[in-house]
Amino acid sequence: MEYIIVGLLIIILIFLFVLLFKNGNDSYVVEKLGKLETTTIKELGTFQNNLTKNLNDDFIALTERIDTRLRLINDHVNERLDQSFEKTNQTFTSILERLSKIDEAQKKIDHLSGDIISLQSVLTDKKTRGIFGEVNLKHILSNVFGDNNSNVYQLQYPLSNGTIVDCILFAPAPLGMIGIDSKFPLEHYRIMVDRNHAKEVREQAERSFKSDMKKHIDTIASKYIIPNVTSDQAILFLPAEAIFAEVNAYHTDLIEYAYTKRVWLTSPTTLMSTLTTIQIIMKNIERDQYASVIHHELKLLDNEFKRYKDRWDKLSRSIETVGRDVKEIHTTTEKITKRFESINDVELEKINVNC
Repeated sequence: MEYIIVGLLIIILIFLFVLLFKNGNDSYVVEKLGKLETTTIKELGTFQNNLTKNLNDDFIALTERIDTRLRLINDHVNERLDQSFEKTNQTFTSILERLSKIDEAQKKIDHLSGDIISLQSVLTDKKTRGIFGEVNLKHILSNVFGDNNSNVYQLQYPLSNGTIVDCILFAPAPLGMIGIDSKFPLEHYRIMVDRNHAKEVREQAERSFKSDMKKHIDTIASKYIIPNVTSDQAILFLPAEAIFAEVNAYHTDLIEYAYTKRVWLTSPTTLMSTLTTIQIIMKNIERDQYASVIHHELKLLDNEFKRYKDRWDKLSRSIETVGRDVKEIHTTTEKITKRFESINDVELEKINVNC
């Protein structure tokens, strides 16, 4: 706006100069130009002052807006920094907690590794390995049937042939008594599955493992299956799931051989399922026995109720007879009473006539 005013003043000054020049009066022109110059200088000074003031005001306002924006940006940046620091602190704290848990887990793994090494050293001995299998067997039986349930199972049970089976299970007919053996071969199995050994060594260990398993199956079939005493089948309990999985996955010929000898291979998982199934069968048989007893008692109760009905019918007929007799006696009593009343009336009439 100020530039437009200056331009207009310059145009007016040029127009006046041209006008005065045309009139040809130099003194008049000089005088007018002097006044115009003075006026123009004043107006230019005023314009300069106003322009400077406006520029200063605009600069101050711009500075204030910039300061306000900078303060807002600074506050926002500080807020973001505080949030980022808090999140970083939380993340760092969480990492420390995870590291402590990982450290604890590592200690437990180290402890478990020591236990596994100790367990392996225990299982290298046949006697301790047999105890290990018997303990596992007892634990499974206790979980399924309860502790010391001698009506269902007994540990270290002597058979009629002089042998002692690890466990005898008193299953319902037609199963009967089922022997359970908990010993298992381990020496050749370890060599067979150890990839650090040469292929020929592992193959020889595999043949020895199969031979050990078949001998063990034959021993169970000959000792724990007694005709007319025990069931015609027995159970070979393998406490190690790995051995059971190995046999089922890669040595199905051992399973077929065991089937021919009526010996069933089980692991902790499958034995528990087998025992649970037998427990359900026993409960069903017991329930059926109770149902037979209840049916027998109901039949006896039906006979008693029939006798009760006959006796009640006889009593009812007797009561009806007595009722008829009572009614007839009542009728006779009424007639006798009327006779006595008639006699009394006759005697009174005679007395009145005589008087």
